[in-house]
Amino acid sequence: MRRGLKVIYSPARLSSRIAEMGRTISRDYRGRKLDVVIILESGFVFGADLVRRIDCPVVCHFLRSELRDIEHNGHPRREVFFSRHPDLKGRDVIVVDAILHTGVPQDFLLKRLLESRPRSLRVAVLLDKPQDRKVDLKPDYFVFVTASNHLAGYGLPGSQGLYRNLPCVGVLQRGGRGARSSRGKGRNKR
Repeated sequence: MRRGLKVIYSPARLSSRIAEMGRTISRDYRGRKLDVVIILESGFVFGADLVRRIDCPVVCHFLRSELRDIEHNGHPRREVFFSRHPDLKGRDVIVVDAILHTGVPQDFLLKRLLESRPRSLRVAVLLDKPQDRKVDLKPDYFVFVTASNHLAGYGLPGSQGLYRNLPCVGVLQRGGRGARSSRGKGRNKR
């Protein structure tokens, strides 16, 4: 589809599996209102497609995650910060993210969300990567289980933030940066 990207999940396959997930969630929450918390930036395409496939009433919330390098007791470390979360007391909540990899950021977020005492709290992900999990966390809903690294497309960024707009998920091939050749092809001439 794009130079340097090998497609592993086609648009048709993604659509079919997300529709199936939407039906399952609709069945699980039939007759109830559902609050969906979508993690930006990578989860936006998946979240948008998923909520359109859920048949019960949905309220969408968006949280931005940010990695920061900080120093703690003289040691550098990386921490995840989330934007302010909504009040979810007594509500049925699903957190939607693109990838569940180590699980550390999602585990931290779930603990924060539990402080507001939701009625229920579940996790839905596009891609589950259990082989790299560092915490005891399993998604309640997932589209695919994968071991692939360097994925891009369907909201997931390649290098330089490219490929998010593609309707598929692919593996970035070696040397596939998504940058155009500098031979002048396709450049504006003045």
